[in-house]
Formats: sequence, C-alpha cells, structure tokens
Amino acid sequence: MSLSLRFDQALTERPQPKGIDVLCGLKHFAIITYAVPAERFKGLFPDRFQLDSIQVDGQEMGLVSVVPFIDLDFTSAVYPFPRFTMGQTNYRIYIIDTQTQERCVWFLGTTLDSWTLLVPRYLWQLPWYSGRVRFDCEQDAEGRYRHYRMQTQAQWAPAQVSLSQDGSDPLDFPGFADTESALVYLTHPLAGFYHRRDGKLGTYRVWHKELAVSPARLHQADFGLLSRLGLVTPAEQQAPYSVLIEPLNQFTIYLPPKRLD
Repeated sequence: MSLSLRFDQALTERPQPKGIDVLCGLKHFAIITYAVPAERFKGLFPDRFQLDSIQVDGQEMGLVSVVPFIDLDFTSAVYPFPRFTMGQTNYRIYIIDTQTQERCVWFLGTTLDSWTLLVPRYLWQLPWYSGRVRFDCEQDAEGRYRHYRMQTQAQWAPAQVSLSQDGSDPLDFPGFADTESALVYLTHPLAGFYHRRDGKLGTYRVWHKELAVSPARLHQADFGLLSRLGLVTPAEQQAPYSVLIEPLNQFTIYLPPKRLD
C-alpha cells in the first residue's frame, strides 16, 4: 500500500521561542534524496527507532537525504544578537520514533563552515564537523536555478553536487499515494535524533512553515560520507530518488538540544 500523508495533519503552530532558541534563513536549500535497500541501514540507529521505509517496485527501501544550504542571518529568536552567515550540509535518514510514533530523522551529522562550530560540537556534543562549504548558484528571473553547485572540502564528509532547473522536471515519488504525501514525508520532519560525540543519544527540534520546494535535476554528485558508510554507491549517487530546492525559507531551532540517556 502506498504511503498517504497530509499537511493539515502535519502542520503545527509555532512554539514560542525562548531562551537561546535561534531564527535562521536557509538559502539555496536543497534536499537530495536516495532510495536504497532497507538492509543497508542496519546498525545505524538504536532499536528505539525503525526505518520509515517505502515500497518501490516491490522492494522495501529506506530514504536518506543530503541537505545543503547557507545559514543566512543566523541569530537569536528572542534577543538582539549578532547575525552569522555560513555554509552547511546535513545528512539524515527518515525514521519513526516507536515511543511516540512520530515521523522524524536520524541525523548522521553535518559539515559547517564557521568558527561557531565550537559550540554545538564541544558544548552540546553534536556530530558536527568542520568543512569549507562553497556555493555557486545562478537563478533566472522566475527564481529557477540555471545552475546550482555546492562543494564541501572536509575530512568527515567531502561533497560536491551540481543541479539545475528548467521547469520541466516532474514531481514523481514512487511508494507514495500522491505528491502531497511525499512532500510531507520529505520536507516536514520536525524532530531529529542522533548519536552524540560521547556516544549518548541526543535529540533536537525545529519548526517551519510548509516548504515551497520545486523539483530539480541532478547533473553530478559525489557524497563521500554516503560512499564510506556503504549507504549509496558513487554510481547510485548519480540517480537520486528526488531532488527538491527552495531558494529561501526560515527555520526556528529550539536550543539547547537534549541528551536522552
């Protein structure tokens, strides 16, 4: 049976920011997703979580996404505070928390191009790693990307990807009942879980409106982390399940992240 989801059930009111919660624009926001056999995800996350798999051509598949963007005007959501701009790339697997039945993501980690990495990495023990992230993007008058190129020079997760849009790329999501179901699944997980750098379980939450993504075409990709983990081979990386882009959106990030054990 194809998975059916609805935004009117997934969208929530924005929790009021407080304390050190953060407001951030995400520029050149892309979600590059791969569907790979479910058995490849074994051992990557604790038994509390199950892979949020779909059926594609009769095979159980899990989805893993690479999410590059530029943090634009990263600042306090509550108080006057300096604003930071920095490149970032997140890596995440779609899972279900069996304790709450919430659809969420298992966060493999991120590369960040900023000295502010010191806070999440050392104070909160997040799996964040240093990388030199560079974007080269050109948009037409309607906002479509003539070209979208991102390159990350990093030891943990070197990456490069080239995308474009011309308005002809279809929204096609095998394994889902319809386009809305796929977009809820791919764009609207608000909770993430991860192994902290000290081995403990951690979690974070974000909030955002429904994202206004549009499809794009991948020309070339090389994601070193996915290759090293055996999740997506270099050849498979050239044929993504889907590619979605939104030029700019806004996230609220609730801090600090929590340790669960």
